[in-house]
Amino acid sequence: MATDFSKNAEESPEPCKAEVKGSIPSWLQGTLLRNGPGIFSVGDTSYDHWFDGMAIMNSFAIKDGEVTHRSRYLRSDTYKSNMASNRIVVSEMGTMAYPDPSKNFIYKAITFLNHTVPDFTDNGASNFIKYGEDYYATSETNYIRKIDPVTLETQDKVDYLKYLPVNLATSHPHYDKEGNAYNFGTSIAEKGKTKYLLFKVPETTTGKNVPALKNAEVICTVPCRSMLTPSYYHSFGMTDNYFIFIEQPLKLDILRMATAYMRGVNWASCLKFCPEENTVIHLIDRKTGKEVETKYYTGAMVVYHHVNAFEDDGHVIFDVIAYSDNSLYDMFYMSKLKEINNDLYSKPSYKRFVLPIQSDKGVAVGEDLVKLKYTTASAVKEKEGKLMCQAEVLWQGLELPRINYDVNGRRHRFVYGNSVEESALTKEIAKFDTETKEMVYWSEDNCMPSEPVFVPRPNGESEDDGVVLASVINANPGQSSFILILDGRTLKEVARAYVNAGLNKDMHGFFIPHGN
Repeated sequence: MATDFSKNAEESPEPCKAEVKGSIPSWLQGTLLRNGPGIFSVGDTSYDHWFDGMAIMNSFAIKDGEVTHRSRYLRSDTYKSNMASNRIVVSEMGTMAYPDPSKNFIYKAITFLNHTVPDFTDNGASNFIKYGEDYYATSETNYIRKIDPVTLETQDKVDYLKYLPVNLATSHPHYDKEGNAYNFGTSIAEKGKTKYLLFKVPETTTGKNVPALKNAEVICTVPCRSMLTPSYYHSFGMTDNYFIFIEQPLKLDILRMATAYMRGVNWASCLKFCPEENTVIHLIDRKTGKEVETKYYTGAMVVYHHVNAFEDDGHVIFDVIAYSDNSLYDMFYMSKLKEINNDLYSKPSYKRFVLPIQSDKGVAVGEDLVKLKYTTASAVKEKEGKLMCQAEVLWQGLELPRINYDVNGRRHRFVYGNSVEESALTKEIAKFDTETKEMVYWSEDNCMPSEPVFVPRPNGESEDDGVVLASVINANPGQSSFILILDGRTLKEVARAYVNAGLNKDMHGFFIPHGN
């Protein structure tokens, strides 16, 4: 199926009933929000990279067996500036915006200065996060945009830097059972130091028009290996007692970023993968807020998505989707998406790492400290306090992993995701059994499903007792795109709801149960 990824999405802000085929379970009540790039050209200018497109948000409200759809552009400052100028004037990671050639010297000089110490975009096109009682559209910059989860209207612009010294933050926070949120951010050259901050945003309300970030507290600070080249990261792991942070050799070169505009290159070109360097795995104790004494390492890799992490008999086990290089980002340049045969593709591996917590004192150099019988992952002592970890590869070709979040931080069995065995552009939804290593799939001709989101059935009998929700781009002639509802156990279709609007390829989704 040929999809035009450069085509601008159209918003449908008025709620519209979808046409349901099948029977939606009566217990399924809530709203699926999905976020992703939607506008790729403004006037005569266009984005070079798919990730850069201006955000469009989709909402699928499910109530009493019916589905109501609506979509809206995120009215960010980026959106407003670009639209007012009828050209792209705000730079994104993969697209450097230059002023209209007709503008005068002073305007061009100001634009140059703004890019030397960049004020990043507020185009939150990656995901949704919940801080306190509020929902935000987010990318990975210091700006997030509060949204109304019902109408999708854009509300306050919130700057992390007003509350925490972070210039970048992930779009994949974790949540505990009380509703507290945890996230990682990078603090660049603050007081002469570059560091990673783990922070907590308490569930407690702060009052009207006061962001929950006002009550944010720093739990742990992890020093960066080098001040001017912090590691890029997209997510992290959490168990009942630990946080797992991967400092990988995919680095942002801050000095090169400061001069990128002048050199006529984009900021993404300042991301450097260093395959000769090891990956450092930081294990942080949740109770003390300090790193454990043991230092864990593994070979060079690039991880965007953690699957889950859990503890077992003196070990912390964490699962990730890992790449051998950083070619995935390059695949999403608009010029590459138009190519049918993409030789750049590096298939991801589902890897399981095991970190022994017990002290290695008295253990001989060269000995494996992993004592679990159900994994081949190892952690070999190299010298006092240093372990070299090798992962077990559970599968290849799975991305955008989701689990039943009720078991987050505890041992899971099932993982839902997109099958990307042939290409980064998925055509299948997959369910992986980590115990039997069996994979089952859902697919349909000329259909492109989104990342699947698992919703557990209240008081369900098993980990996979629930449904899987995905939006599906339908390229079959005369047919509409739809939201798909699959049985979490069998991955068989339960129902679908055809929407009276176009759907676009997106990034991530967030399900809000009715009553939240």
